[in-house]
Amino acid sequence: MNRPTVASREEWLAARISLLAEEKAITHRLDELAAKRRALPMVAIDKEYVFEGPTGRTTLPELFDGRRQLIVYHMMWRWDLDAGCPSCAMLLDNVGHLAHLNAQDTTFAAVSRGPWETLDRYRERMGWTFPMYSSFDSDFNYDFHVTQDESRAPVEYNYRTKAELEARGHSYHGAGEQPGTSVFWRDDDGAVFHTYSSYGRGGDILIGTHQYLDLTPLGRQKHVGEALHHDSYGKAESHCH
Repeated sequence: MNRPTVASREEWLAARISLLAEEKAITHRLDELAAKRRALPMVAIDKEYVFEGPTGRTTLPELFDGRRQLIVYHMMWRWDLDAGCPSCAMLLDNVGHLAHLNAQDTTFAAVSRGPWETLDRYRERMGWTFPMYSSFDSDFNYDFHVTQDESRAPVEYNYRTKAELEARGHSYHGAGEQPGTSVFWRDDDGAVFHTYSSYGRGGDILIGTHQYLDLTPLGRQKHVGEALHHDSYGKAESHCH
């Protein structure tokens, strides 16, 4: 176990003030990045995507629930577990009270390729109350590069081609289910646009548990891929691939 060294209060304060300068610099840089993210152009969604949810079949515009903005978390479906990926589940466990997003004209929803009946049972097991939909019979996952199948769409993940992924030793991102986050905008006439997507560690900022642990001496302790479903700690369960 990595235990911090012991120092006097004066030595600790000097080190803390030095670190504070770095923290402030990063905070300002993150503000700048957020402004650039908001300024990205957007692309019209011309294809009709159909999902299945608690009220039956629904479309992408309907996922907005009457609001201007939609954030979609692409949850990996683990066919071997007949459940969602444990690491994705950890992220979704950190979704806060949606009233705060809704008040900002924004809807949050999780989308996964798991068949709806199985996905709904999994949602109940996890105790989640946010909107969740199945994209099982849709091109949605393929078009947004979170399900890799060359017979459906060219392999691409985190804006890299299959060849680029293989060259970097990341060929595991070129097959099967992958995580991601996508953002959409809806005009008054109902037209929908894609504004942003992030993949891989881009979703790390959404995991409040990690942000809390980063404040502590022990940090995250485990690799993100070692996360378990919250009802499986102390039990044997396969980790995310």
